[in-house]
Amino acid sequence: MAEVQILLPALPAHVRTARLVTVAAARRAGLRDELVDELRLAVGEACARAVGLHARHAPDERVSVTVRDDVLGLTVTVRDRGPEIGPAVDDLAGELLDTGAGDPDDDVVDPDVALALLTGLVDEVEVTSHAGEGTTVALRWPLPPRLVTGPAATQAAAP
Repeated sequence: MAEVQILLPALPAHVRTARLVTVAAARRAGLRDELVDELRLAVGEACARAVGLHARHAPDERVSVTVRDDVLGLTVTVRDRGPEIGPAVDDLAGELLDTGAGDPDDDVVDPDVALALLTGLVDEVEVTSHAGEGTTVALRWPLPPRLVTGPAATQAAAP
């Protein structure tokens, strides 16, 4: 089991960093090549959503991105400090968030649209709101079975 955690400032340029780190971790964990592009797009959307919410609601806080591989598969968790899902987000319905860098059309993220896109991209998506503490988006992909090697395998094979 391996785990990587990065804390991103609320700046759009750091979304690319999150994508690069998660793709590298996914390849190291053995994620199938055909799922890597899906992961790259999904992580970009989840992080852009979180960065947009942070830019508006918690600019001094960091977006937390955790990549973990275990028996459940590869899990990427993005935690933001924006408003919880529900009435607070419903108040933003139709309102676009500008993250403030470059071409405004490239940096606009609607939190609800981003979540809808994630559920269409990834088979396993879990969204959890934390009252007054933001939202956690967990994305999970299956990993191929691994062969156990080394001393643990030798001990397991011994009668």
